[in-house]
Amino acid sequence: MNLFLRLLLLLLTYRFRPRCEKLGPARKRFVVWPPDLDVLGHVNNGVYLSMLDVARVDWMLRSGMAGPIRERRYYPVVAAETIRFRKSLQLFQSFDVETRVLGWDERAFILQHRFLRGDELVAEAIVRARFLKRKGGTVTSAALLEAIGVAESSPALPEWISAWNRENAAR
Repeated sequence: MNLFLRLLLLLLTYRFRPRCEKLGPARKRFVVWPPDLDVLGHVNNGVYLSMLDVARVDWMLRSGMAGPIRERRYYPVVAAETIRFRKSLQLFQSFDVETRVLGWDERAFILQHRFLRGDELVAEAIVRARFLKRKGGTVTSAALLEAIGVAESSPALPEWISAWNRENAAR
């Protein structure tokens, strides 16, 4: 339920926030709510992943990507993700999730999400995201980039992320 409330709030307010670049970065502010906590009093590890979903929706809406994606009847899915925790988030603390595209291959985009409390890195996630067609099939990265008006080559990924991406792309 917490995810749906955050998504609803986002849908009601994103128009009042500044636009962002298609490839990011985009920052979304969050506050830790009581349902986010585990029995030890800090944010549950699974809640971080739900917050990433909200941050990606925010990025797609504010960058203008959502319109062309919706018109073509594409939708995003997470193919793989990894997250590293450095600090805890406590009740009622505010923090930002910064989202950016690190690069892409033929079928997927590699995103970085950073949980930031001020300048302090709390957690960092790497996500392999793909886009699918509502009537079936995969959307190539080239087709998606064309749809959103981005005409550039993928930046080089750090080696460990390239290796992680290759492993997760293997059939």
